[in-house]
Amino acid sequence: MNEFSRYYVRVYEILWRHIVFFFEDILWNGIIKKIFDNMMDYWDALMEEAVYFSTISWIMVALTLILNLSLIVFIFIRLFLWLRKYISFRKIEIDKEELIEEIADLNDRVIDLVDEKNSIMAMKVSQLGVNAPQVSTSSPSYSHASKNVVEPSQTNVFVTDGRKNSFNGSDKVNIGNTNQTSDHSRFAKLMNVDRKYAEINTKVQMEEVDKISLIDTVEKFVNFSASRLKLFYTKRIISLFFAGLASSKIVILEGISGTGKTSLPYAMAKFFKNNAHIISVQPSWRDRAEMVGYLNEFTKKFNETDFLESLYETIYREDPNFIVLDEFNLARVEYYFAEFLSILEMPDPSEWKIDLVAESKNNDPVHVVEGKITVPQNVWFVGTANRDDSTHTITDKVYDRAIALEFNNKAKPINAPDTEPANMPYEYLNQLFEKAIEDHPMSESLLDKFSQLDNYVREEFKISFGNRIMKQVYRFVPVYVACGGKEVDGLDYIFANKVLRKFENLNLAFIQDEIDDLIAYIKKLFGKGNFEESIRFINDIRKMG
Repeated sequence: MNEFSRYYVRVYEILWRHIVFFFEDILWNGIIKKIFDNMMDYWDALMEEAVYFSTISWIMVALTLILNLSLIVFIFIRLFLWLRKYISFRKIEIDKEELIEEIADLNDRVIDLVDEKNSIMAMKVSQLGVNAPQVSTSSPSYSHASKNVVEPSQTNVFVTDGRKNSFNGSDKVNIGNTNQTSDHSRFAKLMNVDRKYAEINTKVQMEEVDKISLIDTVEKFVNFSASRLKLFYTKRIISLFFAGLASSKIVILEGISGTGKTSLPYAMAKFFKNNAHIISVQPSWRDRAEMVGYLNEFTKKFNETDFLESLYETIYREDPNFIVLDEFNLARVEYYFAEFLSILEMPDPSEWKIDLVAESKNNDPVHVVEGKITVPQNVWFVGTANRDDSTHTITDKVYDRAIALEFNNKAKPINAPDTEPANMPYEYLNQLFEKAIEDHPMSESLLDKFSQLDNYVREEFKISFGNRIMKQVYRFVPVYVACGGKEVDGLDYIFANKVLRKFENLNLAFIQDEIDDLIAYIKKLFGKGNFEESIRFINDIRKMG
């Protein structure tokens, strides 16, 4: 034992001498002294040559010294930043690992709760005198649409025997041999709409006095809105609105606040003895789930939105319907409204279907067929928009598919006679549109001038428009004429709001001469006093540039 103790003490003596040697001979007398000696060598070299230095040489010495010191400081700073970044990265990775472990623990707890719930459900079923079904517990999975952490297994206990058609407030269900009633549809709001319209006759009965022309419809609306609602509009803006309804299912009303953007579709719905569905767009909307809703995989219920309920209600009606997306550019329209932009482009209206769920169930609403609803023909989507720092820019993709109306001034009040609302179904209004297109086709001379203007803009400014806009022209202008407007003014409005709007993306400061030439060409082509809307629009965007 004494021999081992002496050995162990001797080992520690040797270790201590090595440590002292490291700090004294290697670190102090070695590295630090060597660095100091090197610095002295540099100083001696400088002193030997300094006797020959001129003033410029001393300036160069100072500059060189500053540059070298800066390089050394830069290297040390970069090393420090890299080290700090590495430490931060390691901390984040450690936090991630701890978070993953915590999520795993939560998932284990949820699985235990699901098992406990299934056991309780099985006990309740056994008390009814039937055999409990086989229950399987699936592994938890993450669901993006439902925003829930886990998806519990399903317990198929209640089995419906058919769709509810009588709307008596309950569904008949079978559990073994025991009859129970349940109202557990995953579409609560849509089922309420079914019940509401089960006892309502929505058929519009027209009389001969109700069968009026488009120009009379415009005048009747202006008088109705002024006399009954105290909302005032010019015949021109209402004619443009009806022409827009005939050209597209999407209408954009933009301009300054207080000019009647939101109240126009509200008044138009009242005119057709209906109510406009006003939906406030939220800045947080990112995709269609925010607007239409989504199936919550955790509760197995569909999170219905006011928009979906409004759209579903229009299926039951025969009159014109308006769903207003108020302040619809608070979020990016091409994101949350993308599906509707695509669907409404399809030439066959029977293909205008919105997917809600993957498969149907017996207690789904009446008009949810194969998990889809069809967008009816009698509905228009009206978006109101302001242009300020709180809103997003409306892209060409949206403008090309919609008809945009500018509200810059509030109409003056008028003394209108008391006027009844219109008793008019959508089918009759659509017939008026089709008759206008048949009776007032675009004149060949005006189309030829428009083609020349198109070629000029394409060659000088590299801007053109496709068949979609021309299709809208062939519907917009005739309906505008049938409402009492001039053909050239209708074409002028389309050119200004469809083609010239694309000029906002150009660098206008460098094409001032070209813009002057465009104005001169328009006046030469269409004559003095025509295309005033386009000329005003060009001057406005030139001021902005």
